[in-house]
Amino acid sequence: MKVLVIPDIHLKPWIFDRAAEILREGKAEGAVCLMDIPDDWGMELSVDQYRDTFDRAISFAEAYPETLWCYGNHDVSYPWGKLETGYSPYAEATVISKLDELKDSLQNKSQIAFIHRIDNVLFMHGGLTAEYVSSLNPELLNMDIDDVLKAANSASDKYLWDDGSPLWLRPQYKDVDAFRRESYTQVVGHTPVKNIYEKNSFISTDVFSTYSDGRQIGESAMIIIDTETRNYEKIPVMGKLGYKIWTETVDEEKK
Repeated sequence: MKVLVIPDIHLKPWIFDRAAEILREGKAEGAVCLMDIPDDWGMELSVDQYRDTFDRAISFAEAYPETLWCYGNHDVSYPWGKLETGYSPYAEATVISKLDELKDSLQNKSQIAFIHRIDNVLFMHGGLTAEYVSSLNPELLNMDIDDVLKAANSASDKYLWDDGSPLWLRPQYKDVDAFRRESYTQVVGHTPVKNIYEKNSFISTDVFSTYSDGRQIGESAMIIIDTETRNYEKIPVMGKLGYKIWTETVDEEKK
C-alpha cells in the first residue's frame, strides 16, 4: 500500500490542503498524520487559529475516512495537563474539545493512537526502541509485533511522557536503532529537520516546523511510502508563501 505521510502540523492548516491535492491526484492510497496539531511560536493568544486548524483536520478526516492519526506530544499535553513549549492556556479548552471532536469524526476510534502499523512500516510521532519496549515489559521483546504495539498504545502517561517514549524519542540526536529494524521501518516526526532522510530505519519527516521568526526549517516535501517494500519517495509540496504566489499568478492569468 502506498501511504502519504502528513508530518507535524503546528497550526498550519494549509498542510492538509496540500495533502488533499496529492490524494486527489491518486499518488497514494491513504494517509497517516503524525499530528502535533496545536501550538507554534507566538501563537498562544490566537485561539481562532487553534480552532480553525483542528476544524481543517476534522474536515480532512471526514473527506478521507481511512486516514490514521498518531498523537504527538503537543496534542496530549492538553488533556494530560502537561506544560509544553508553546502551550496555550487560552486555547486549552478548544484543543481538548476539538481533539474529542476529531476522535468522534473517525469511523473507528482505533484510527487514532500513539503507534500505527501498516504492513512493514510503523508510524508514530517520536520513535520506538527495544530499550523502551523492555521498560514496559521485558517479555514483550519476544512477542508478536501487534502485541508490542498494543502494550505501547495502552501505556500510561508515566511511560509515554518520557524522553525515550514513542512520543518523545529523538533518534535524530542519538545513534539508536529502530525497534526490529530488520523487519520494520519507522516513519516519525517530532524533531524538525532540514531534509527528509532515513537513518537506522527511522525516516524523519518534520520539515514544515519553523524557526521563532516564522521561517520554515526544512524542505517543502512529504513522503509516500510503500508499506510492503518500505521504499519511499519525496513529493514536493508548495509551502504557504509559494502557494499564495501561485494562486495570485493563476488569478492574474485568468483576467
